[in-house]
Amino acid sequence: MPLLNYTTTPKGGIKRKMRILKSKKALSPVVASIILIAVTVAVSIAVAVWMGALTIGFMGTEQISFTDCQYADDLASVDLTIKNTGAGPVTISKILINGYLNATNPGWTTTNVTLTPNAVAKLTIQASAYPSNAGIVDNKFERGANYAFTVATAKNNQFGPYTKAASP
Repeated sequence: MPLLNYTTTPKGGIKRKMRILKSKKALSPVVASIILIAVTVAVSIAVAVWMGALTIGFMGTEQISFTDCQYADDLASVDLTIKNTGAGPVTISKILINGYLNATNPGWTTTNVTLTPNAVAKLTIQASAYPSNAGIVDNKFERGANYAFTVATAKNNQFGPYTKAASP
């Protein structure tokens, strides 16, 4: 049974007639609207879940800011004050001076300091715990020399360097 039927016109042209199959039925406008709404809702839920997963990852980010750095009068130590400016807790696991890790573990007064959001900690760093490659001379910081302090967390995120010249 052909779908197209051709007839000739009086002027010699060909006219096409399309015959609609009456046995086939199309979707009603109501059903089509329901399907469109269901697809739209499904896509919006998928986007909401995806965006939720992205924001959860950002909520627990670690962020540290350096607020103060004071050298001792004899330049044998330095007090480094840091603040957790992130949304989640931060555990300090390492402090590097000029890119060098301490020779003795940990080289500062308290180990594995955990800071809650907005908490401040003062870390006393002993110069004698770091190698001479870090710029340490006779177990002391050298007067006038610049020292770059980098703080590493338990998640191995590094913050810094915070650079300050040694002077009491």
